Amino acid sequence: TSPLPPRAATEGGPYFFDYDLPDHLIAQTPAAKRDAARLLVVRRTEQTFEHRTVADLPELLSPGDLLVLNDSKVLPARLVGTRESTGGKWEGLFLREPEPGVWELLAKTRGYVRRGEAVAVDPGPLRLRLKDRTGDKHWLVTVEPPGSVEETLARHGRVPLPPYIHHGEERSGDSERYQTVYAVSPGSVAAPTAGLHFTPELLAALDAKGIGTARVTLHVGLGTFAPVKEADPTTHAIHSEWCDVSSQVADRIVETKRRGGRVIAVGTTTTRTLETAGLAPFRGESKLFIHPPFAFRVVDGLMTNFHLPRTTLLLLTQAFAGTDLLRAAYEEAIRQSYRFYSYGDAMLIL
Repeated sequence: TSPLPPRAATEGGPYFFDYDLPDHLIAQTPAAKRDAARLLVVRRTEQTFEHRTVADLPELLSPGDLLVLNDSKVLPARLVGTRESTGGKWEGLFLREPEPGVWELLAKTRGYVRRGEAVAVDPGPLRLRLKDRTGDKHWLVTVEPPGSVEETLARHGRVPLPPYIHHGEERSGDSERYQTVYAVSPGSVAAPTAGLHFTPELLAALDAKGIGTARVTLHVGLGTFAPVKEADPTTHAIHSEWCDVSSQVADRIVETKRRGGRVIAVGTTTTRTLETAGLAPFRGESKLFIHPPFAFRVVDGLMTNFHLPRTTLLLLTQAFAGTDLLRAAYEEAIRQSYRFYSYGDAMLIL
């Protein structure tokens, strides 16, 4: 049971779900230094905004608070190659390994690829042979030669940058900057982007201030970013993601709350993980869909990047901030020319 009762649920719809963003505010490169990114501080009780940088976090939080980070590591999941039958270009994105030696992929190429046809992945030798298709038209392929996912992708994969980063191809530095400095658990196909702003120096400064950190794991799947097409967004079929909260971390969270400290989730992925676990250890698939109204039991503060319209991430964030306040915060961020999305700036909601 929780040492504290759950808060009252935040207000329901109408939702803040769409907004217009000038193209020049979509960040194409990260900040020169990770913690130099801008930070819009949103205070729910006061209904106020403050413009700071991520490096100011030790001043913005209090001794006894606990920052919880997602330590999932992004796989080099993007693959390119050619169809052996035609020589045509092919591109794929590794999603998961549903059974040993079989990968599930998103793939695109010209023409129709039949079962049994193979793709040669650059640089060779790696062959992916189409075994079947899923109900949502993902490819199921056998891998030749067989090997571990992590080792095979390390040799043949590339950084899976999102499509709104227009340089498309991996650039020097992307393999480092599209990864948190504390990533240790391979499994994500996209970065938990709020964590990209942390540096070893910032983590040390937080520790010196008496602000603790703890690690959980959630492997970010492609469904995180899938657009919600339903007229009522709460009827969206939510994706599942594997996550893990150890007993040690659960105990630290409970102790933090007992002492009156705040639990600050770094990212929506961490928020989903903590609210799935609910102050207890947890390991498995989360199918939790956080949208207004929602009664948060664990998370007292949220640091997050600015999200794409019509996504479950935007719904989660407004479940925590409140619909009207989040709408006003996004309007303020656009007025002040904050940089949006994966390589962009962040907000801290307290």
